Amino acid sequence: MPTLIGIAKAPKILAGMQEISKVLVEIDSGIQGDSRGRKNKRQVSILFEDDWKDACNELNVELHWLTRRANLFVSGMRSPTQLGLLIKIKNVELEVCAETEPCALMDKQHLGLRNKLEPNWRGGVCCRVISPGIIMIGDEVVLT
Repeated sequence: MPTLIGIAKAPKILAGMQEISKVLVEIDSGIQGDSRGRKNKRQVSILFEDDWKDACNELNVELHWLTRRANLFVSGMRSPTQLGLLIKIKNVELEVCAETEPCALMDKQHLGLRNKLEPNWRGGVCCRVISPGIIMIGDEVVLT
């Protein structure tokens, strides 16, 4: 069963990520308190554990998922590679709008990371909020 295993936000652009266990996801601002939530097609970013582990294994390194700077971390499923799919967490619905394209910051975090995140949407997806609500660590994740 796919499960939400991490939640994080950055209060300012390029600020350190803050891990939290529960959060309100809003239509207009994405993850409450996150600096990127107002961008319509990038309100919430999601990283998938198996994809992240594949990238790290190819680099022979263990990196914390926050290195990727994503809002949500999901276990038990791979990154969807199709636009328009819905990711549901409780009553929250997120529409997949784009691949999260790895940027140069990933190589500043760890040399070679950007390249390892590029195949098969390993860097995750960017979503817009369709239905708001409160989510927490341990919630089931459903792809439709």
